Amino acid sequence: MSIFGGVISVSGVSFLMFSVFVIAALGYLLGRVTIKGISLGTAGVFIVALLYGALFYDKLAAALTSNDVTYVSNGLKIVENLGLVLFVTAVGFIAGPNFFKNLKKNFKSYILLGLVIILAGGLTCVACYFIGKGGESDPKQFIAMMDGLLSGALTTTPGFSAAKATVENLYSAAPELAAQYEAAVVVGYGIAYLFGVVGVVLFVQLIPKIVKADMDAERAKLIATVDNEKKEYSGKLIEIDDMGLAAFALAAFIGILVGSIKIPLTSQGLDGTTFSLTTTGGTLITSLVFGHFGRIGSISIMPPKNVLKVLRELGLMLFLLGAGVAGGAQFIQYFKPIYFLYGMVMTIMPMIVGYIFARKVLKMSLLNSLASITGGMTSTPALGTLIHVAKTDEVASAYAATYPIALLAIVLVSQFLLVLF
Repeated sequence: MSIFGGVISVSGVSFLMFSVFVIAALGYLLGRVTIKGISLGTAGVFIVALLYGALFYDKLAAALTSNDVTYVSNGLKIVENLGLVLFVTAVGFIAGPNFFKNLKKNFKSYILLGLVIILAGGLTCVACYFIGKGGESDPKQFIAMMDGLLSGALTTTPGFSAAKATVENLYSAAPELAAQYEAAVVVGYGIAYLFGVVGVVLFVQLIPKIVKADMDAERAKLIATVDNEKKEYSGKLIEIDDMGLAAFALAAFIGILVGSIKIPLTSQGLDGTTFSLTTTGGTLITSLVFGHFGRIGSISIMPPKNVLKVLRELGLMLFLLGAGVAGGAQFIQYFKPIYFLYGMVMTIMPMIVGYIFARKVLKMSLLNSLASITGGMTSTPALGTLIHVAKTDEVASAYAATYPIALLAIVLVSQFLLVLF
């Protein structure tokens, strides 16, 4: 690909690297823009990536060879998945030392809140379906679209994957219909994903300002609920490497394997609908265990905290960048204002219901409530923002406790909606 009159020649590799760095630079600049104390933070990278994909990706890719286009497309997916692994694994390590004690104290609250958030999202989806189905020619395609919107509104890849698999199984006897309805799921997910990311990021910043919270006092409440007892080890632990990268890589490797295990949910076995923790759930659980124990015998398996913070931020940036470009490339083609509105409602209602339930019924503190909501909404970008807002990594424990419950619930709800309607 030649640009600027042939002065610069860009191959698939160069185009991919150019895209990554220009989006990252502009995204962080946008994230720094603050209006009345509210900013996008790292989510600014997602906005720039989405615009880049929508406005420029197809035009620039058209000048590449077919092999280079394939390389760039696959490369962006690798960037997204690598970022997700880095971010979630780092979060698990950071939360690990206090996670299981915190979970033991608040187990029922995390389960209830996770279920309430997902059920609120599912009921909102049903309400939107009945409101809009009169104007749709194919109700089956419309519920597939709604299911995709729900997965995008909750930024949940497992729910999205479960919806696609369910459509394929339900219409296996009619491949054309299956392809049509599966495409509707994909489009719905892409349309709602934008506000699904940005909406939760803004929510965790707006709520403390709306309630005029004393953040120092709220931070103290959160830390008081977490057992920060330091573990003492006899003798000096053996470090595999000074940066702790070997331990980090081992946790990520095992987590990916755990996330790949598929549990059949239908009589067809692995050929039917299955549930898995996915890469996100697998790496989160494994790194929580690594962070909790901190060592194997006399060998340290806990990376330094400053390294984990760098990997967490790098991972979040890469994840948002890869997801944003891919989503933006198809966003304009399938976008309808009413679908975007439905997606907004499916993002906002679960958060409001979850916040009220957490504060009024479960009597949770502000930061614990917001952290649990980010887990219930399966929103990794919002967790990153909340950590900066709260100025403490302790919020990651509540996210990690609520996330698995929400993950399982959204997979089941996504399948149930398609079967029911």
